[in-house]
Amino acid sequence: MWESYSQTAKEKMENNVSAFRSRLRKIRTGRAHPALLESVTVLYYGSQTPLSQMANITSPSPRSLVVNPWDEKALKEIEQALARANLGINPQNDGKVIRLNLPELTEERRKELVKEVKKEGEKCRVDLRNNRRGIMEEVKKAVKDKKLSEDDQKQVSDEIQKLTDHFVEQVEKTIQAKEKEIMEI
Repeated sequence: MWESYSQTAKEKMENNVSAFRSRLRKIRTGRAHPALLESVTVLYYGSQTPLSQMANITSPSPRSLVVNPWDEKALKEIEQALARANLGINPQNDGKVIRLNLPELTEERRKELVKEVKKEGEKCRVDLRNNRRGIMEEVKKAVKDKKLSEDDQKQVSDEIQKLTDHFVEQVEKTIQAKEKEIMEI
């Protein structure tokens, strides 16, 4: 019975860490990566369409991205969407593809990005602790309702704490890796 609490906690915490990593992929590190354009949507035939569903996005060099649309008629809309996306990159349209050249990050900007990464990490740790607290409240309620024994409660508490520690450690390692990537010149 208590394994279900542990499994629920594990799933919720995996989702927290996955969402955290997804948010970090959108933070520019000075290296070109197609994930930088994940959040860009284009007004295409009257509806907002993710850029990844309209074009092939490649990174031919560490400092550039190339957006090759499947429909050349959408080139202008894609260019406008990239300009509106506030990425700090000016799209260059050559009539067939759009090139995005990433400027070198300044030391000050790198430090700002590291702060942003740490802030996202702290949000994730708070989410993990909130999940732990929520599961523990469910466990206490189950003990009160006589659905779980106090021995099971102790076992679940230990398991949930181990899971929380494990996922917090994953967040820390992810933060350190991203910080190293940002500060790398």
